[in-house]
Amino acid sequence: MNIEQARFNMIEQQIRPWDVLDQTVLTTFGFIPRETFVPDAWQKLAFADVEIPLGHNESMMPPKVEARLLQALNVTPDDNCLEIGTGSGFVTACLAHLSKHVDSVDIHEDFTRQAEQNLLDSGLKNYSLHTGDALRSWSSGQLYDVIAVTGALPSYLPRFEEQLAIGGRLFIVIGTAPAQQAILVTRQADGEFTRKTLFETGLKPLLGATTENRFIF
Repeated sequence: MNIEQARFNMIEQQIRPWDVLDQTVLTTFGFIPRETFVPDAWQKLAFADVEIPLGHNESMMPPKVEARLLQALNVTPDDNCLEIGTGSGFVTACLAHLSKHVDSVDIHEDFTRQAEQNLLDSGLKNYSLHTGDALRSWSSGQLYDVIAVTGALPSYLPRFEEQLAIGGRLFIVIGTAPAQQAILVTRQADGEFTRKTLFETGLKPLLGATTENRFIF
């Protein structure tokens, strides 16, 4: 496989046609070596428009969904980020490349270990990885400018928006397959949020996510 040609095709034939026009995001996908974050058994699909299995019935998102997530969050070099669901560490790497610092938490300890190695191989250093259940118990105790939730919730929970700083942005996918919607939440002031539906998609649910405590907006 010609890796650089495959990377170019991913950007030009998958990501850009899916309304990702932010040049910073496109450049990030050209810079971060996605193949480093793909399990060896799936290397031939590193740049394909598919979910890539990671184990534990989890998977990497297709590149175009990762790119839409990053574009929606409008990450800047001064932002402190939180990622819920580290997975392979690829989105972590993109966030780290774009921001000041990333905290990323995953419920699977082996994911955290593998992502640490993947990120070390990429040369990035402005991140901290954690193992824990961000839906229930894990918290850094700080507010973030950017929060990316990489698994779906069947119904909206305010837990994550409450961790936003003023002006902070949250990307989250709500619903159950096949009817899921990506949402961008922005904290305008204390207790004041705007919520915008971005696009329809399909993500596997966060482990332990239930329909309890349903929140309608």
